[in-house]
Amino acid sequence: MNERPIPDAAVRDPNSVEILRVWIAESGLHCSLKVGMYHETSATPESQAWGKILADVTRHIAAALESGYSMNKGQVQNEIRTEYLKELDNPTSEAMGDFVNRVVE
Repeated sequence: MNERPIPDAAVRDPNSVEILRVWIAESGLHCSLKVGMYHETSATPESQAWGKILADVTRHIAAALESGYSMNKGQVQNEIRTEYLKELDNPTSEAMGDFVNRVVE
């Protein structure tokens, strides 16, 4: 398995929480989410929190493509936004899965 490194801040912070992991496996996208954390611990609605998280991830991707591949960050963000909305409106695959409560120590 080709895992990404854990960010230094997450290692240093004893209260850090992993909320999203995504893999390409068996010719498809697979993910593990920690859904409900904001619902349980914050006045922020869960849907708003995830919107901000996905926007932040988009900015990180755009910055990485700008830094590593000299792509225009603003253009990358717009292209991601366009594809995101297209995929929401006309999915290329069905989101399937189960809710699993598994504690990993």
